Amino acid sequence: MYVNANSDHAETVTTGAQIDPRLQYVDGLEATLNFLACRTPQAWLAQVPGNLPVLLVDHANCEKKAASTALNLLYKYVDRPALLHKLSRLAREELRHFEQVLGQMSRLAIDYAHLSPSRYAAGLRAEVATHEPAKLVDVLIVGAYIEARSCERFAMLVPEIGKLDQPLAEFYHSLLKSEARHFRDYLALAEEYAGQHNRQLGVACATPIDFAARVARFGELEAELVNRPDTEFRFHSGVPG
Repeated sequence: MYVNANSDHAETVTTGAQIDPRLQYVDGLEATLNFLACRTPQAWLAQVPGNLPVLLVDHANCEKKAASTALNLLYKYVDRPALLHKLSRLAREELRHFEQVLGQMSRLAIDYAHLSPSRYAAGLRAEVATHEPAKLVDVLIVGAYIEARSCERFAMLVPEIGKLDQPLAEFYHSLLKSEARHFRDYLALAEEYAGQHNRQLGVACATPIDFAARVARFGELEAELVNRPDTEFRFHSGVPG
């Protein structure tokens, strides 16, 4: 059964690395964390001190990709006003975050090297439907999970990075509110368009979209990816392989 971001879903979340309780006041953070089926494993967090340059470079790549994904949706779905409004703002914010990550890399004398992407996003997108409007709904659900996981990892990184570099920890703290909002925007759009489609079934012969089932399926897959062994450390990688 689907449980929305404001529910008691926290009861089903499996344990992992803990979030600093001082961050719980951040607007939308608790609901975002409760949406995820599991916490990031402590084993991932333990890799951070020895992989700070990789973390930042891959974070920069993630911000670019997030902006690119939003822009692609803006071009493809020009007949969806709510999507155009929400994702245009989101794309601007992601590019601004990219610039800020570049600033942190420059401050820390970290070169922007080429990195292979993690299998995380591709693993989620492999489950996306191939026909519309189910495809759009799935893409938006995937976006919600990526933003929610990113928010969770930023929250985990704040105290851990604070032991290494306080300005960087403060930067990650500054991203929490916007990442939580991005999660809500993606999920709300997915639910809206699934509902629109299902309400139109009386005038068109089509298959209904089971929004709850799709959210649950992607939640299971996302948790599997987070807990699966990875040979390379990345921002969204799983446990050390």
